[in-house]
Amino acid sequence: MTIHNDDTIAGRISRALAERIVTGALPPGSKLKQDHIAEEFGSSHVPVREALRRLEAQGLAVSEPRRGVRVASFDLKEVQEVAKMRAALEGLALRHSAEHLTPSRLDQAEQATIDGDNARDVRTWEEANRRFHRLILEPCDMPRLLSVIDDLHAASARFLFATWLTDWEPRVDNDHRAILTFLRAGKVENAVTALERHVQWIGGPPRRLQHASRERFAIVG
Repeated sequence: MTIHNDDTIAGRISRALAERIVTGALPPGSKLKQDHIAEEFGSSHVPVREALRRLEAQGLAVSEPRRGVRVASFDLKEVQEVAKMRAALEGLALRHSAEHLTPSRLDQAEQATIDGDNARDVRTWEEANRRFHRLILEPCDMPRLLSVIDDLHAASARFLFATWLTDWEPRVDNDHRAILTFLRAGKVENAVTALERHVQWIGGPPRRLQHASRERFAIVG
């Protein structure tokens, strides 16, 4: 998971905590106690506070007056918001990266799609899916845009793990193949349209597989 690339103490702490939040090891509502975190990572409170601020900026944590910092919860409205943001920003990135996509890079993206189709657990699928999107978007050469997209993918991963961690079913990603077909044919706007539609598809396990009584939703793209 690429959230912050710096190797400062705050960066290492924020990455470690983000990983736990995204994968569900730290569930919504969990209190993020500065003393405990500082002790675990052998640091002072200063980098811990910076790490917590980063998690808040990414929407993974919330600060509550007199209650400290907790892992943020999420609902269907937030899932929909992230999906719309991803569609807008990934479409922008693809328009700028398309002319720089080499046959080799498109072949790598196709392999990522195949790896996702063959995934037998949600973590393997998410890694392959993230790799596909990064491969086709990275040549846009817009670091700030890619950084925001990375944060949105982290949020998407969190929704995905919360929804599919125990109920994953293998799937064939025809959307990825359609996007690649358009890109190879030089039909950039068709590829952008397919990508925008793809990342806004929100689904969840069939009712027969859901272990909880509530509906669960995630961005499956």
